[in-house]
Amino acid sequence: MLKQKFSVVSVFILLVFGVFMGTQIRAISEDNIYEQFNKFKDVLNYTQKYYVDDVKVGELVTHAIEGMLKSLDPHSVYISPKQLEKVQEDFKGSFDGIGIEFRIINDTINVANVIYGGPSEKVGLLTGDRIVSIDGETAIELQNEDVQKKLRGEKGTKVTVGIMRSGVQDPIDIVITRDQIPLYSVNASLLLDDGVGYMSINRFAANTYDEFLGGLRDLKSQGMTKLVLDLRGNPGGYLEQSFRMANEFLNRGQKIVYTKGRRSDFDENYLATGSGEFQDLPLIVLLSRGSASASEIVAGAVQDHDRGLIVGETSFGKGLVQRQFELPDRSAFRLTTARYYTPSGRMIQRPYDEGDEEYYMHPYTRDEEDSDNLDHSEEADTTLPRYETDGGRIVYGGGGITPDYIVRYEKLEAYAARMRIHFFEFATGYLDKNGATLRSRFEQGGAKQFADEFQVSAAMMQDFISFGTAHGVEFNEEEYEIDKAWLQASVKAQIARTLFGNEGQFRVMLGVDPQFLKAITLFPEAMKIAGLH
Repeated sequence: MLKQKFSVVSVFILLVFGVFMGTQIRAISEDNIYEQFNKFKDVLNYTQKYYVDDVKVGELVTHAIEGMLKSLDPHSVYISPKQLEKVQEDFKGSFDGIGIEFRIINDTINVANVIYGGPSEKVGLLTGDRIVSIDGETAIELQNEDVQKKLRGEKGTKVTVGIMRSGVQDPIDIVITRDQIPLYSVNASLLLDDGVGYMSINRFAANTYDEFLGGLRDLKSQGMTKLVLDLRGNPGGYLEQSFRMANEFLNRGQKIVYTKGRRSDFDENYLATGSGEFQDLPLIVLLSRGSASASEIVAGAVQDHDRGLIVGETSFGKGLVQRQFELPDRSAFRLTTARYYTPSGRMIQRPYDEGDEEYYMHPYTRDEEDSDNLDHSEEADTTLPRYETDGGRIVYGGGGITPDYIVRYEKLEAYAARMRIHFFEFATGYLDKNGATLRSRFEQGGAKQFADEFQVSAAMMQDFISFGTAHGVEFNEEEYEIDKAWLQASVKAQIARTLFGNEGQFRVMLGVDPQFLKAITLFPEAMKIAGLH
């Protein structure tokens, strides 16, 4: 009797234990979103009730979201309400500020992009500079909102930023006068000698295609017979804008790009409509290490269809597609929902799990040498997957777009890098004395005449050297001689820009641009590979 009673009790205990263990197993199931949400809710509740100090629940949730998205990939990110407002401004309209895009990496403000035509670009701030102080106070460990508050401000007000620059040992202080930031996509649209059209595009924003098409039509009316499309440093933007741009050059039915996600409703296939106005225009595309995303879509379509040539350096390698979801508090988050592929099937995205975020965000390239790379032998000894263009050339995926002709853009020596921030001020002083004469002299011929005829004399360069010395830049003759041609052109270009705007600067600087100068010699090859006569 006692034994039977014990057995019933034992069975009951075992049943209870089994039920309990079952609930524990379900509670730690990683695939059940409701149970995981309850787990998070419990931690949040306990933290709010029992943590030793008062906590702000909203901040805790924000940090949790940021951490969750960061664990996925480098491009899935949370956007606060204030950040979202700025993001929307960056792609349409205008605003007052210093004209940079930044990203905080390891507690340091990294300049991700300098908006062309803005105040920071005028005084020589560069992509890749790290801002370490603002108005004399440390900028280390500032949050995004704090940085925006300190750098944004009314037109005409000034801010001093202290920067660290690659190749320069000591910090550099730069005084920037805030101004209205024009958000144009097209930096410059020029007709050069021999019917060469040139267009530089800095981003893919809401109106990029309209600006691009209007610029091409204007160049055609001036006599353009071939085009250099400059996408160097273009970080991308709206995929739809890149599709519309590429459509202008491709034949009906040719694939431009396609996307594939885990969910089929994120799969999209973009084909050329045949309505493009420039399907027979000889084309060369310039890329740099900072060209990414939508820039790589355009370049990939041109390369895969042998529609033209790619010249420059291997691009960044960003082939993930994000969709932005807005939240009730006017914040948002971007979530990677698909990967994109070029017409041949190449995935351009480079690996992002080989190092930390700073490693990934640094412009990537293999050790490249200047070379004719039509057969893409430069990548042949890699483990990257192989694909074929329409004409049967081998190209490679998984690491950006590698050009058909590799031309490196050499880094400046430290002396030139430090002097770079003084071009604007020196040119302003020079024009205070000589501006009226120059305007009168070049009134008829404009920027082209100025670029062709104006010479920076040895005396001007000596004045520039002295100007630098007076501002704390010690003269280094050896480094000066290495970058002398670039320094002379830059002084001239800054004067041209003040007189004639972007056109003046571009006309001058293209004359010392090794990638552009190589590109304009390649049109016979570009026409041959595209089957144009």
